[in-house]
Amino acid sequence: MSGITAIAVLAAVLVAVVAFGITAFNLLRTLDVKAQEALGGIDVQLTRRADLIPNLVSTVKGYAAHEKSVFEEVTAARAKATQAAQSGTVEEKAQAQAQLDRGIFHVLAVAENYPELKASVNFLQLQEQLTDTENQLAFARQYYNDATATLNQRVVTIPWMFFTGMAKVAARPFYQATEGQQAPPPVTF
Repeated sequence: MSGITAIAVLAAVLVAVVAFGITAFNLLRTLDVKAQEALGGIDVQLTRRADLIPNLVSTVKGYAAHEKSVFEEVTAARAKATQAAQSGTVEEKAQAQAQLDRGIFHVLAVAENYPELKASVNFLQLQEQLTDTENQLAFARQYYNDATATLNQRVVTIPWMFFTGMAKVAARPFYQATEGQQAPPPVTF
């Protein structure tokens, strides 16, 4: 009788350990997928913002054709940001976006010199779309960082850390503003 009891207890413990292992594996993979999904949300907003840039450049270019270097800068930054959104690391995306932010700021600074441009319906609509996109981008970055924080907390705590290798999950980097980009540039119209 005691041999059967010991086997039953051992079997119950083994089943509990296997069940916990499956639960830990699934939890870690789910958190990793959520963080990846959140990063995809950032990419969507970055792409949306990059898609608005040609319209902004065209609108401002019509008024300020002699500002060629500004338009070349923002066009190059847009290309870099689009490429980073498609295949870059979190850090590369942040750096590319910081460069694009500077380019957009310079285009908007050029617009300051043209009162008729600032009153243009096209320009005002683009400005509104950029503002909306920036708000959505800030939300997407926060969502990613929240998902990353949850994942990173699990990856480094016991007992979850023992299952990270099996689940092929590791801590993810946070999306941080690059140096000098912690606050948006001041733009007034």
